[in-house]
Amino acid sequence: MTDNAETTDTAGTNATAGPATAGTDTAGADTAGADTTGPGTTAGGVEFGVDTFGSVTVAGDGTPVTQAQAIRDLVDDVVLADEVGLDFFGVGEHHRPDFAVSSPEMVLSAAAARTTKIQLGSTVTVLSSDDPVRVYERFATLDAVSNGRAEIVAGRGSFIESFPLFGYDLSDYEVLFEEKLELLAELLRDQPVTWQGTTRAPLSNQRVYPTTEKPIPAWVGVGGSPESVVRTAKYGFNLFLAIIGGEPARFAPYIDLFKRAQDEYGVPHRPVAVHSPGLVAETDEAARELVYDGWLKSRKKIGRERGWPPPQPGDFEAEIETGSLYVGSPETVAKKIATTVRALGVNRFDLKYDQSEVTHAVRQTSIGLYGESVVPLVKDILAGR
Repeated sequence: MTDNAETTDTAGTNATAGPATAGTDTAGADTAGADTTGPGTTAGGVEFGVDTFGSVTVAGDGTPVTQAQAIRDLVDDVVLADEVGLDFFGVGEHHRPDFAVSSPEMVLSAAAARTTKIQLGSTVTVLSSDDPVRVYERFATLDAVSNGRAEIVAGRGSFIESFPLFGYDLSDYEVLFEEKLELLAELLRDQPVTWQGTTRAPLSNQRVYPTTEKPIPAWVGVGGSPESVVRTAKYGFNLFLAIIGGEPARFAPYIDLFKRAQDEYGVPHRPVAVHSPGLVAETDEAARELVYDGWLKSRKKIGRERGWPPPQPGDFEAEIETGSLYVGSPETVAKKIATTVRALGVNRFDLKYDQSEVTHAVRQTSIGLYGESVVPLVKDILAGR
């Protein structure tokens, strides 16, 4: 989930929109993000969510479930996350056999009918191979059926299957995202919109429907590119950092850059969220045993696709101890999350809970422990209790 090739708001009723007034009937702010409330600015402090790429789980005998069943299970996961009090649930867009969800908005709409409080968003929508007008329309519709709980996280797409699938040339990778993010910002900021570029037909004094009753929180998912951080500030979006390897504290310069860039563009400071993978079990040993085989298989597979070096002995333990893998008992995971939140000063932490090669029951146990045990422990640690 990253802007760079990108992923992964503000949960709750005080959620901050990205580029200003998000197509509401009263839209018309002069600058993006005029409202500076958001996650971490309420009395409840930092917000906590989970997200998923829609990984296909395994049944009790170790065989993969169908993609259809994986989607149905995912909707059940959203319901559980709502029940245990989490603030946000994100679903990523992919077009490949190991990830079941190609249309996050459809899955989230199903979840909206069965939940009441949790914010529902994409992590991410691959904006480069989509139409910003259609993206706006789909999320405005989700916002309506969920009673104002929709969020957008836009990204360039770290998985590139959607480009040839929808007829886009990878040589246009940069211009596609730049122009489409600009247009999405315009649609969220104010309507009617007049826009012209090279990647789609121009718009002239155009309104897009449905209108929304309040701003839609909007983020850009970024994986580690300074240019992407500056772009996010330029267009007035919230920043969603995908921290999937190495020490989380190394991302502090990106957050500092985001603040400086916003100052240079003369826009209010926007919220910052981070997303990292993990799994919570009753003990550290149980959690590590559940995650290791799937982690190793996934690292090797994606590494071959992207030309990464193969994982080395000790990598798994290092990622758990000091890196970006939040695996362990509630106490272990809570301490690590609190350390990350303090080091980076972020407004929200999202746990990517869908580790591969585990059963749906294991994932549900992880969500339950995260919401009922980990989050209260993190809040106590941050409050000095």
